Amino acid sequence: MQGRVFANNAQDITNRVLVKCDMQKSYSRLLGIVGKPNTGKSTFFSAATLAPAEIANYPFTTIKPNRGVGYVRTPCVHEEFNVSDNPANSICMSGVRLIPIEFIDCAGLVPGAWEGRGLGNQFLDEIRKADVLIHIVDASGGTDCEGRLCKQGEHDPLEDVRFLEHEITMWMATILKKDWPKIARTTEAESKDLFTMLEERLSGLGIRRSHLVEALRKTGLSGEKLTFWSDEDFLKFIDMLRQVSKPMLIVANKMDIPISQANLARLRESNRIVVPVCAEAELALRRAAEKQLIDYRPGDCNFKINAPERLSESQVKALEIIREKILLDLGSTGVQEAVNTAFFKLLNMITVYPVEDLEHLSNHEGRVLPDAYLVPYGTTARQLAYIIHTELGEGFIYAVEAREGKRVGEDYVLKDRDVVSIVSTRKRA
Repeated sequence: MQGRVFANNAQDITNRVLVKCDMQKSYSRLLGIVGKPNTGKSTFFSAATLAPAEIANYPFTTIKPNRGVGYVRTPCVHEEFNVSDNPANSICMSGVRLIPIEFIDCAGLVPGAWEGRGLGNQFLDEIRKADVLIHIVDASGGTDCEGRLCKQGEHDPLEDVRFLEHEITMWMATILKKDWPKIARTTEAESKDLFTMLEERLSGLGIRRSHLVEALRKTGLSGEKLTFWSDEDFLKFIDMLRQVSKPMLIVANKMDIPISQANLARLRESNRIVVPVCAEAELALRRAAEKQLIDYRPGDCNFKINAPERLSESQVKALEIIREKILLDLGSTGVQEAVNTAFFKLLNMITVYPVEDLEHLSNHEGRVLPDAYLVPYGTTARQLAYIIHTELGEGFIYAVEAREGKRVGEDYVLKDRDVVSIVSTRKRA
């Protein structure tokens, strides 16, 4: 039943999320999937979104970037409040809320892409507005630095991590470098605000003022004497800006291959956030669930075969291998964990449930707990009102937090899993 529910609702949710995207611009986040060719990027994308993407064992399979809608998984609050929910902008599967998010899968990058090598800057440009990156790495070491197949264990996956970080840093540096002398002179001679100038120049990369302030603080560089900066200082600042504005999660893919375990340990020793993944296993499970052959929720540690008579002996065997070698060993395929980690840990998002009728936890249509919103930690009640609708924010009077039934003001900082009702002088259109 779970697989059937997910399959039947996925397209409807995809359509709805696109309709609502304008309303959600103020807080929505774009997840970019990056990496060199032949690491399993398209497989990961297909597994996370169930959207069609060409998958093949040769470089630059993805000629055009793929976009799709995936899901963040979080426990639904309906059981806590002892109600039956009726979601509108998301899916609830046996107590698990799946909230739609947007993915972009870019073609594989090779060393020197920032200089135009391979397919070059056109693909780097595709991730310019990504808020968080998932870097798919072949943990088996079975693809060389160009993405060509090689003997498993021959290539060091840590090199791939370093190269891609370098590519993005140099790409960002190139964009800013030609204007840097003028920016440095102007800020000093005319006392122009550095952050305003940089924000205007880098707005196309999705870089905000808060990113610039944090990057400068973390480097310890002076923002008043830019003409004194060396080339090393400039690159130090840009590299930190990359880390702040484009946080990156490392996905150690192909964990079904034995040698991947040793490489996983090495990747984790680099002090980066790493999630072990077997994207092929997740894709197989989701396709089986889509055909109603199994009950499976994305991110579960197990599944149930619904119709063994419809499966061949080899298919049953393949599913059991996934269960024993992946799910029981790793706890999950890792795909959903990677997506959740990107949003909840790297982007520091929380989930909130706005309702209109506090007594029934419903909206004006009577739908119970209709919407689950992903918002940044630190979002206030009034900011949430603006996210829902501009008029609600403009007419904000107060909000009511459902658990304690208490009235809160506009500066109330929302907590994860808060259910709130907003009282406003204006009604949403």
